[in-house]
Amino acid sequence: MTQEKEYAQAGVDYTKIEPFKRLMDKVRKRTLSFPNRRDVYINEEAKDVFEYRGPYKPLWLQVQEGLGNKNWIAEWLYQETGDSRYFDGIGIDTVMMAVVDVLRRGALPVTYTDEVAAGDSDWFKDEARSKALAESYYQACQISSMALVGGESPALRYLIKAEPPVKSAPSLSGSVVGIIAPPERLITGQKLKPGDHIIGATSSGLHANGISLVIKRAMSLPEKFFTKLPNGKTLGEEALISTRSYVALVEALLEHVVIIHALLPGTGGGVGKIAFDKRPFTYRIQRWVEVPLLFQFMRELGVTLKDCLKTFNWGIGFYIFLPENEVQRTLEIGKAAGYELYDIGIIEKGKRCVIFEPEGLTLLPPGE
Repeated sequence: MTQEKEYAQAGVDYTKIEPFKRLMDKVRKRTLSFPNRRDVYINEEAKDVFEYRGPYKPLWLQVQEGLGNKNWIAEWLYQETGDSRYFDGIGIDTVMMAVVDVLRRGALPVTYTDEVAAGDSDWFKDEARSKALAESYYQACQISSMALVGGESPALRYLIKAEPPVKSAPSLSGSVVGIIAPPERLITGQKLKPGDHIIGATSSGLHANGISLVIKRAMSLPEKFFTKLPNGKTLGEEALISTRSYVALVEALLEHVVIIHALLPGTGGGVGKIAFDKRPFTYRIQRWVEVPLLFQFMRELGVTLKDCLKTFNWGIGFYIFLPENEVQRTLEIGKAAGYELYDIGIIEKGKRCVIFEPEGLTLLPPGE
């Protein structure tokens, strides 16, 4: 037995992994010019090195984020139907989890590195699924004007085990580098103060937080993720709607030099996350947006309203905190950029919490 064959039998078979690596390399080459609009270019001599050619001395920000459990739903549906379209948005979901974390500092994304860590080599040999996932990474980079500069695709038999009935599901994560140019665009959140207004940008739906709760509830239903919703879609289709990108929104606000005191992605912690700052501020939410159908369905299944508000984005995927005199201009800029923005509340002095007036509830910060 050759060393390579014994290694394959131990769980790492490069003959099965290599086709996926080649697919991702093709995606990488197609994305290399995307950050040019931010004055970031590939080096002519070293194709994995990028250089800034703009007029500023920029600041740089790097973050690492994972998708969590969302692709388990895609795997379950694929296992049941053989339809690879369920992976069409998974790369977008994965990338956006990291992108929103650079946006909150006023940075714009320029490069991304991915990791697709599967529990076995066999996962990589499925051509239809691999193509759908790779193309979704390309779309995410195109939306973000960002280059995919590298990645890792290990087979980790002894570490990654999918929860049955799914046979195999990889852990998806990645790292984004963002640029702040000019450096004066840096947003630290320190300017946040009572009197600031809270602007909410609508989500596309579930995005990628609260997935475990959705899976738990869905798998207890007779039709599971094939359960039909009032809009005609299945529960699985609604859950897998791609995460909305807020890159164009933040870029437009920065280009119009809007005075922004803080930016916040509506990710883990639900609506309670609005109380992100450690200072004694009360965040009074006076009005809200239409609640996405999936969240309404979770309520019908018996999830309490408070659990929903502390778990899901509830219809808002990104928050902007700014002075009152910037509200109207921000709403107009957001609309021109293709976003639905709403002036949903105000910051006051007081106990650190979110007062959600539309439902008469008080929400403590995440972890409390």
